[in-house]
Amino acid sequence: MSSIHYVLSCACFQLLLLLFVAKHAVSSGRIAETLPGFSGALPFKLETGYITVNESELFYLFVESQGKPEQDPVLVYLIGGPGCSALNGFFFQTGPLILNETDYAGGLPKLMYNPYTWTKTSSIIFIDAPVGSGYSYATSSGGYYITDTESAAQTYSFLRNWFNDHPEYKNNRFFIASDSYSGIITPVLAQAIIDGNEAGLQPQINLEGIISGSPHISHALEANSRILLCYHLGLISKTVYESAKNSCNEDYLGIDSSAECLEYLEEIDECIDPINEENILEPKCAELIPKQSDGKKFRRSLRATSRNSHFPILSRQDYWCRNFDYKLLDIWANNKTVQDALHVRNGTIKEWYRCNNSLAHNTYTYNIGSAADYYQNLTNSGIQVLLYSGDHDLVVPYTSTLEWIEDLNLTVDYAWRPWFVDGQVAGYTLRNEYHGFRITFATLKGAGHSPTEYKPVECYKMFERWIHYYPL
Repeated sequence: MSSIHYVLSCACFQLLLLLFVAKHAVSSGRIAETLPGFSGALPFKLETGYITVNESELFYLFVESQGKPEQDPVLVYLIGGPGCSALNGFFFQTGPLILNETDYAGGLPKLMYNPYTWTKTSSIIFIDAPVGSGYSYATSSGGYYITDTESAAQTYSFLRNWFNDHPEYKNNRFFIASDSYSGIITPVLAQAIIDGNEAGLQPQINLEGIISGSPHISHALEANSRILLCYHLGLISKTVYESAKNSCNEDYLGIDSSAECLEYLEEIDECIDPINEENILEPKCAELIPKQSDGKKFRRSLRATSRNSHFPILSRQDYWCRNFDYKLLDIWANNKTVQDALHVRNGTIKEWYRCNNSLAHNTYTYNIGSAADYYQNLTNSGIQVLLYSGDHDLVVPYTSTLEWIEDLNLTVDYAWRPWFVDGQVAGYTLRNEYHGFRITFATLKGAGHSPTEYKPVECYKMFERWIHYYPL
């Protein structure tokens, strides 16, 4: 993105903000003391509700910190997709509950407490955003059509009104946490908060930093880095890699490529097609939906797998797939007693999807080609950033994240080194800075896309240290 395009993008975004904050939001948060499938009262405070933003009713789950809520930071957690539900983060990533999938025999899945929930030391707002995700809905058909920049503006309006309704948290440190595709929304939202604070908009949001796992920033950058990582992981030969590199000029998107380049790209596809690209160490399982005919949109939507009622229920002893765990969440979240316990409004959605494929491929417009320039602008803000990636993820390769971090031309605070959990190497980390702005980057050894799903212990330790100012 050129500087002039960045300025124009910011100007358009400011106009969107004015439109989204024009109406005051209405909140209807209620406490959920129990949940179907969990034995007894919940050992944490859970509030659920909706906030109205123009024609959108955005559903959220708020879990208050189990530590010192009056002091601990508040996070908004943005799920990837676009179009994946807040429950995906609540159960599989950083939230306080997990599904008991080991002995599932039918019926409503059982729930268990997650000992590595990030809510042990922070309060988290899990939000179904953009509209059309999870239990969120629009009051008009046109409300479901949304772009990257509109999604960021919508979330910013949600946050300002959420803090209006929860003034007791306004002075807490605030962080934007995100996963996968929402990585491209995160720096745009951060800039909106900074601009709003400088303009005197109330309430002021005490933004201190960003936490982003498998952060999507640029489709082109990630697609090109993927080939290099495939070579380093031993998925393609040196001969094929070097031949593709030379004939494609290190541009592997296949646009205006020579016949020779396309031939080598086909060879590479034959090698990696049988691989699970989210984590090459796990089996490649049947998708819950058929592949899309629009290949470009399919590639742009990260992790946009949806619910299919014909997906077979297999026992864990037969053949384990991560999709099995996702299917259990489909069963739980579509149960009427569950929706009543979560205070979901009757009749607002026909069916709950873990990831809404219709939104990702039909009504969502991907209008931010790269968010790197937003991060470049944030280097003047003094905020703190934690980025983390699985080192076996081909969807958003960690090498692509390292590449755009290097392009920020920051000063090296500490160079590449291992970091440890319980005396063992959990991954590798580095930190760069510029006049108070710091980016800490960490890999999770053996993890795939959305590392919290693969390495919950290590991810919690990483988060706990970083959020409390300790080095990894």
